Amino acid sequence: MAKVDEYKMFAGCTIGNRIPFIEASSRKVFDKLGIKTSDAAFACCPDPVGFHAVDHTSWLAMGARNLTLAEAEGKDIISLCNGCFQTLKLVNSELIHSDHEREKINEILAKIGKEFKGSINVKHFVEVLHDYGPDKIKEFVTHDFTGLKIACHTGCHYNRPSEIVQTDDPMEPKKLRELVAATGAIPVEYNEEFICCGTGVGNTEPEISMQMLANKLSSAIKAGADAFVAICPACFQQLDTNQKKAGTQSNNTFNIPILYLTELYALAFGFNPDDLGLKFHRARLAGFLEKFGLKEAK
Repeated sequence: MAKVDEYKMFAGCTIGNRIPFIEASSRKVFDKLGIKTSDAAFACCPDPVGFHAVDHTSWLAMGARNLTLAEAEGKDIISLCNGCFQTLKLVNSELIHSDHEREKINEILAKIGKEFKGSINVKHFVEVLHDYGPDKIKEFVTHDFTGLKIACHTGCHYNRPSEIVQTDDPMEPKKLRELVAATGAIPVEYNEEFICCGTGVGNTEPEISMQMLANKLSSAIKAGADAFVAICPACFQQLDTNQKKAGTQSNNTFNIPILYLTELYALAFGFNPDDLGLKFHRARLAGFLEKFGLKEAK
């Protein structure tokens, strides 16, 4: 595998087009920690569920084309998105271990002058940060979040299928908790922590989706959480934008702040909230920022 002196950043479609402030916080945090990243002409990963279910060969070919761009520079990929991470990790694994599929996909890639070699790795940004070291990250914290209680949400695609992905303990992932704790915050245990947020069924079963979200929000609030930390853009959007719908359906009122892990880190590292685009969150952060001694985002 490639020597990790620099990663090719894979932000994915959702972050780049709908919630670019997450990419902004990620770049600030990586730069602060000295984790070097660079860009490439990546396209859609593509989607590990819907697209994959429709056409496995096209899914492999599109994923492989992305991988060849990183291979050309001998650099591993760092993904900011659970879905992109899962697709690229699984495509890489399947083509490395299946001569038949690799030959078939390379025939397709040859039409655009590319060849999959299987020479690089795909990492989730949580893996990269955890490998960097929670204790080392503590050295960059200038705004201590002692007393802040965080409900962690890893999301479904972060470590499944675990036999291939192998990012974390598949039954009780710990890395996100340890990274949150590096800021001084307290990761709270809540009953729905490892349950899906509901976004995956939102288009076909909206009522079920909102009930799943309501159950998760209620469980975290009952456990005393001041905010959620997510590491998946789809989960972030579900948690951040649909609290009113979930509340209406379940006869509750939800207004709990949702932060991406890199946003929590950026705040802990002393970045101004106004420079992070926090004002674009749907679940307003003003009360949270004021409570924990940070400037209010307008």
